[in-house]
Amino acid sequence: MSEKNRDGKRTARERMAVEREKQRSADKRRRALIVGASVVCVLALAGVVGVLAANSGKDKKSAASGPAVSPSGATGKDGLAIPVGKDGAKSTLTVWEDFRCPACQAFETVYRPTIHELVDAGKLRVEYHLVTLIDDGRGGSGSRHAANAAACAQDAGKFTAYHDVLYENQPSETTDDFSSDSKLIELAGKVDGLDTPAFQKCVKDGTHNSWVVKSNAAFQSSGFRGTPTVLLGGKNIYEDQTMTPAKLKQLVEAENKA
Repeated sequence: MSEKNRDGKRTARERMAVEREKQRSADKRRRALIVGASVVCVLALAGVVGVLAANSGKDKKSAASGPAVSPSGATGKDGLAIPVGKDGAKSTLTVWEDFRCPACQAFETVYRPTIHELVDAGKLRVEYHLVTLIDDGRGGSGSRHAANAAACAQDAGKFTAYHDVLYENQPSETTDDFSSDSKLIELAGKVDGLDTPAFQKCVKDGTHNSWVVKSNAAFQSSGFRGTPTVLLGGKNIYEDQTMTPAKLKQLVEAENKA
């Protein structure tokens, strides 16, 4: 073998090694982003009992007055899950999330393209459960108001697009901007056809507030430790430090082949 060929092969191997290292570094940064953000949401859960006691009576009427009204198409026990994707999909991802939770936003940022790809391909169905962990831990009502607005968007057949808009415009955890109905309606303007009189009324009336409270109660009694909780085949993949979008895709595709 000529020296030139040896040099060429060595250079190719070196380039491949560099690319592999870049990918490992990128995966490590993604995991660090999600894990780092999750600390606050888990800590918020630890403070639920004390904060609930301190805030009892605040905003009670709007929080849970009247029967729990499930959004259109809600499924599962007590109609607490908002489904996205085809009914016949062989894989189901169950997501418990809070629109004020930074870790939920981090998970969305990293995994959303892969989840959308798998859903669009008919390989994955996602069932979203909306909770109010940050409201309970830090006070305020933005988690509940945002969840109600997302349920209103589900009534209009616009859940996925509005869900993504809420995370793209998530305020700082220390603020409670999502408690403003006008803010939530303003964000609906970013979704084609969502900002209608029916949607505005649903948001302002808190049509699904009691449903959100019921969903949150189911989360509290589930034994889950924090948000997001992301289940695939009954296993919380969010707690798997080796998980990446590529690995999630492999797992879903393997289930579909089986």
